[in-house]
Amino acid sequence: MKISREAWDLKEECFGPLLPYVKDQQVTDINYNGTDVWIEHLKYGIRKAPVNLTPEFAGRFSVLISNIVSEQINKFNNVLEAETDTLRISIIHPSVTNTGYSISIRKTPAVMRMTEEKMLTDGYCSREVLLFLRNCMEAKLNMVFCGCPGAGKTELLKFLTQFIPKHEKVMTIEDNLEIHYRDINPGANCVELKVDEEFFSYTKAIKSALRQNPQWVLLSEARSTEVKYLLECFSTGLHGLTTLHTDDTRKIPDRIQNMMQDSYAASRMENDIYSFLNVGILLCKKATGNGKVFRFVDQICLFDRIGEENRKYLIVENGKVVSREISENIRKKFQWAGIRSPFLGESEGKMVCR
Repeated sequence: MKISREAWDLKEECFGPLLPYVKDQQVTDINYNGTDVWIEHLKYGIRKAPVNLTPEFAGRFSVLISNIVSEQINKFNNVLEAETDTLRISIIHPSVTNTGYSISIRKTPAVMRMTEEKMLTDGYCSREVLLFLRNCMEAKLNMVFCGCPGAGKTELLKFLTQFIPKHEKVMTIEDNLEIHYRDINPGANCVELKVDEEFFSYTKAIKSALRQNPQWVLLSEARSTEVKYLLECFSTGLHGLTTLHTDDTRKIPDRIQNMMQDSYAASRMENDIYSFLNVGILLCKKATGNGKVFRFVDQICLFDRIGEENRKYLIVENGKVVSREISENIRKKFQWAGIRSPFLGESEGKMVCR
């Protein structure tokens, strides 16, 4: 349940020994497994926190959250969820675990963590790759960000939204509000839709967005058959960004087809995927020798349908540009945006109109 700022009256001290991690901007996730507290840190990855959280505290905390959302947590209602503008809390009752209360706190701050300088300094991507991604946004290509949980798919999506002109109407579609488009892009023309499984499904949200005359649709995650309607949006000339889970950009078309409920629908969708989905980006995270976590752009793949043939073009692998072959239709999109070379900056790669 989404809780408004006014209704959220849980005071800081109610978080007890978890409060330092709730306030630490470098901590993204806090998890209690009934015995230990584990945190996920942007730099240091997943670590056990030096915190002694008692079952009694877990029980009191669960009751506090239960009172705020006006929902019980017991053996009959064994999962409790609450969401604010910046926190997502999920609690599982010990009646369905063998380890006691399970508590997960995920932070979704309305901040843009990435900057161009930080991306280059930290080795997140090369200058060529960064310029290519910027030029993809300027050419209004439809992009999918993939990778494992915690790789930073949504963070890169958020970073790239700053290159959407503020007058172009954007509609975001999410079940858990993480993009915070209006907050990170002040003054932008934006409508943020909140999906509800019972009352406002992803499919209904996408169909509704199409009738609101946006220029962009941002879907937080493609999970199921709603991706069919997202592709229909793209086929009408709308532009969009979304995320999904896969470990290789070249698997994106198959991954999308597997979301369909039957093989016939999947086979019919293949051509649409290559026609209307332009770019796939794989994000990775690795643990380094000094205990830190290293996130980076691993792959970039282009998709296109040339004549009767569906084609993939892997242009970045292991973070390095391995090919500069741009397919015919995508090259035209860059040219329409006045971009001569997608791997060059504004002063280097723009076409001169005479």
